[in-house]
Amino acid sequence: MIDYVRDPEAIYAQSFAEIARIDTLKALPEPVRPLATRIVHACGMPDVVGDLRFSADIAGRTRAALDAGADIFCDVETLRHGVMRHLLPKGCVLHCAIGDADVAAHAKAHRMTRAAAQVDLWGDRLDGQILAIGNAPTTLFRLLELLDEGRVGRPAAVIALPVGFVGAAESKAELVRDPRGMAYVTVLGRRGGTAMAQGAVNALAGGLAT
Repeated sequence: MIDYVRDPEAIYAQSFAEIARIDTLKALPEPVRPLATRIVHACGMPDVVGDLRFSADIAGRTRAALDAGADIFCDVETLRHGVMRHLLPKGCVLHCAIGDADVAAHAKAHRMTRAAAQVDLWGDRLDGQILAIGNAPTTLFRLLELLDEGRVGRPAAVIALPVGFVGAAESKAELVRDPRGMAYVTVLGRRGGTAMAQGAVNALAGGLAT
C-alpha cells in the first residue's frame, strides 16, 4: 500500500498550513491573505505571490458588492462551474454567455473572440457587478476598451487572471496601469487560469471556508 495522506480534512489543513509559512504571503495586508492563499493553493507555485497585484480595496469592495446583490460574470464555463456556490449570498447568480448563439454570431460578424463578444452583449448589465476572468485575455482587453469608450457598465471588481502567451501579460499590465475605477486583483505575466480565478472568487466570497 502506498503511503500518502488520505483524509481530506488533513490534506486541506496541511496544505494551507504550509502556504501560511510563505514569507511573501505573510507580508501582505491581512484582508488579501486568504485571496493570495487560495491562488497559491490553486497553482502550487509560492513564487506567484511576488507577481500578485491588487487594489487596496479589492476584498472590501467585492464583499460589499456581493452583499448588495451583485452577480458574478465569468469568461468561461469552467470558471463558472468551479465557484463554491454555498459561499455566495443567496440570490447571487453566476453568468457565462460564451456558448450562446447570439454571442457566436456577434463574434463572427465583428471578427472577435466569443470571450470578447460576450462583454459587448453584457453591456450595462456589468455595472456594479463582479467580472471574473480565468482564461481569455480578450475578455479583459475588450472590457477596458469599452470602458474607455463609455459603452459598458463599470464592474465593482474584476478578478483578472487570464492565462497564455498572446495578450495575457499585456492585458493585465494595462489593468494595473489604469484600473478605470474598478477594484481588481491580477497576477502579472503569462500565468493565470481558471483554477486560480476560481480560488480568487472563492476567497473573496468566503475566505478559506470549505
